[in-house]
Amino acid sequence: MTGGRWVGAVVALPFLLGAAAGTPDTTGTPVLRFGDPEIVESSGLAFTPTTRGGLVHTVNDSGDRGRVFTVDTATGSTVGVTSWDAEPVDVEALAPAGGGHVWVADVGDNRRVRDSVEVLRVPVGPGDRTVTPAAYELRYPDGARDAEALLADPLTGRLHVVTKGVFAGTVYAAPRRLRTDRPNRLVEVAEAPGLVTDATFLPGGGGVVLRTYSSAHLTAYPSWRPVTTWELPTQDQGEGIAYALGQVLVSTEGARSEVLAADLPTEAGPTDLAGPAWTALRALAVARGVPL
Repeated sequence: MTGGRWVGAVVALPFLLGAAAGTPDTTGTPVLRFGDPEIVESSGLAFTPTTRGGLVHTVNDSGDRGRVFTVDTATGSTVGVTSWDAEPVDVEALAPAGGGHVWVADVGDNRRVRDSVEVLRVPVGPGDRTVTPAAYELRYPDGARDAEALLADPLTGRLHVVTKGVFAGTVYAAPRRLRTDRPNRLVEVAEAPGLVTDATFLPGGGGVVLRTYSSAHLTAYPSWRPVTTWELPTQDQGEGIAYALGQVLVSTEGARSEVLAADLPTEAGPTDLAGPAWTALRALAVARGVPL
């Protein structure tokens, strides 16, 4: 296992004004309030930028049927629902899958009784649709685990599951190429903080933000070494996080709950390989003919 140990037009959007600088503001900026009465336990979150601002995708926690909601950030209204017939066990997270799709993580297992868990690649966006998504079985190397976080490397697409231990969790990597015809065996790669409820990559793939109910933990990737920790805006039961154009969006369970924007710490800059610190260095290196 690698990584350090953890101890116990778009720019006009209001929530994008004043991106991370200095210590993050822990109050958060309201982005939207879910208006759909069917969204009662927002447990996973993904963001898609659009010319009008952006779309948020979310799923309900365990007990719901198979579906993903697409919500307009400008209004809080649901503009699309993708449904499928197979009943999930306990959906807990979303991760970007590219090409107008998200990964849906049916990985919850509070009683730790599931022999294997499942991820599905599901199309999302405006409009209602019923689909038969590709489903991939994942199996832990060391027995059943409860998990609420799924990560997709933005450069390679490789999936990672983060388990939800009380004092510490574990990061498991899926095979680089998933198979539908047999279980895909997970590999333990790092330790995570305790009580992780969701996670997101920074867009360049060099950093990961792991959230708990009250705080966020930035870790470098692929070393999985801890970088810094900060407090998130107070929410009743914070379970979702997604990167959104320089900030993170955080969601909580509950009917008509708010999605808030939260700043990233300054330390996020050097870990975001798509951020200004790296793009400026890369441009300088190219100009001087120095490989990076």
